[in-house]
Amino acid sequence: MRSELIVDVQPKEVSIALLEEGRLVSLQKEARDIAYAVGDIYLAKVKKLMPGLNAAFVNVGYDKDAFLHYLDLGSQFSSYSSFLTKALDKKERNTPAVSGMKLLPDINKQGSISEVLTAGQELMVQIVKEPISSKGPRLTTEITLTGRYMVLIPFGDKVSISQKIKTSEEKMRLRQLIESIRPKNFGVIVRTSAEGKRVAELNHEMKTLVKYWEDTVAKARTSAAPALIFQEESRIVGVLRDIFNPDFESIQVNDPETYEQILKYVSLIAPDRKDIVKLYSKDEPIFDHFSITKQIKSSFGKTVSFRSGAYIIIEHTEALHVIDVNSGNRSKAANDQESNALEVNLRAADEIARQLRLRDMGGIIVIDFIDMAKAEHRQQLYEHMREIMQGDRARHNILPLSKFGLMQITRQRVRPALDIVTTETCPSCYGKGQVQPSLLFTDTLKEKIHYLIDDLKVSDFIMYVHPFVDAYLKKGLLSVYRRWRMEFGRKFRILPDQSLAYLEYKVIDAQHNEVDIKEEKDIDSSATKNKRKAKQRNQQEE
Repeated sequence: MRSELIVDVQPKEVSIALLEEGRLVSLQKEARDIAYAVGDIYLAKVKKLMPGLNAAFVNVGYDKDAFLHYLDLGSQFSSYSSFLTKALDKKERNTPAVSGMKLLPDINKQGSISEVLTAGQELMVQIVKEPISSKGPRLTTEITLTGRYMVLIPFGDKVSISQKIKTSEEKMRLRQLIESIRPKNFGVIVRTSAEGKRVAELNHEMKTLVKYWEDTVAKARTSAAPALIFQEESRIVGVLRDIFNPDFESIQVNDPETYEQILKYVSLIAPDRKDIVKLYSKDEPIFDHFSITKQIKSSFGKTVSFRSGAYIIIEHTEALHVIDVNSGNRSKAANDQESNALEVNLRAADEIARQLRLRDMGGIIVIDFIDMAKAEHRQQLYEHMREIMQGDRARHNILPLSKFGLMQITRQRVRPALDIVTTETCPSCYGKGQVQPSLLFTDTLKEKIHYLIDDLKVSDFIMYVHPFVDAYLKKGLLSVYRRWRMEFGRKFRILPDQSLAYLEYKVIDAQHNEVDIKEEKDIDSSATKNKRKAKQRNQQEE
């Protein structure tokens, strides 16, 4: 299967789209200044114990206190706590080493939070679930450091091998290899990507992860809670590490700095595949060029059509997601109702599996399929859903259809579901229902260009507009666009952008920064217009 990765880097956000045979199957958006992301490690302070919940609220600096349950302390909390007490003791001159300590017995799984924590106690905690809705982050004290080939667990003593590695010989080889190179008192989870790797590659990553741990502890010793003490060097590389596949045909990036980061990472993990990383340098938005914007618009609405008129309706609530399957106006229906229902349900299952990945929907998902009378058809649909969900990296559990025709799915939720609003608020009336004549929009654009060139002294820029507006401006031999270029000079350009609303526009300067044209300086004011007209008359008289 032909796979491509498209990375769109904007000033405030990075979007990563995964295409399979040109079809969008995964979309991840990461704010460039994001905090409290999964994997971040904080030095935090216990704020309040909640014995009734067997949990504690912890201050990590977020506006809502983070949640730490007793079961998230980890079985080796006694060893962790003993180590941390020494590590944070200012009287200790040297940082203690995990490999030099003696591990203590596991804590009681049926114990109470009051037995192991006290209010005001400082902890090193890791984010396992980002803030969602009105809830703060969820934490664990069982720290893990993730690499490309393995996950390092301080205070652990086990080596676990990914179940996706099938051959017993390879599992045995990796277990023996990791046992020979892992430091004392560090557990390791070997990831699927380690299959077939040499000892030198695995040993190098092991040392890198141990160094991350040592640097994190050293930073905790000099920080005051709450404080961020570990964050991956590049958020983009962190996302890429989890989804990178050597079978990718290309990785397209539209930002030189990000391109260098990704090229360096791919060169490190797959040197023979570094040529697939390409810098996209065209002025056309990268998502428009690869037809991603259009797919986003058609895939993220409340109603999603998939084949022969059939469609699904997706509703989100605080507790769960509800999906309704409808056959719609199918032009090529099967001979009988039962066969038609089975066919629609199977195709709907394909689209639903894609939507779960695409929107990163987690928690409880309830699907109302079209009713089927035959038990073998219901079983066929259940097995088909399990099969197509095997490629989903998130942990999930699927139950057979109930007697009401409902399928229930639970899917791992570590961050808010990706919810992109595909409907557009009118940029002229903002929902009031009355707009200025669209025929005059070209006059507005011309005045904006005047303002940019004459007042802001910005001449080399790109103005992005809706594709329909772009087509209107450029139609004919002596188009409006050509006349403007003759009048103002040829350094500025107008290009289409599918993500913009009909009467919306944006301006990007030569340094790829968006130019903010503030309303209080709006050039449509009569005083500014009169000033320009006077300037034009003076030029004509001269």
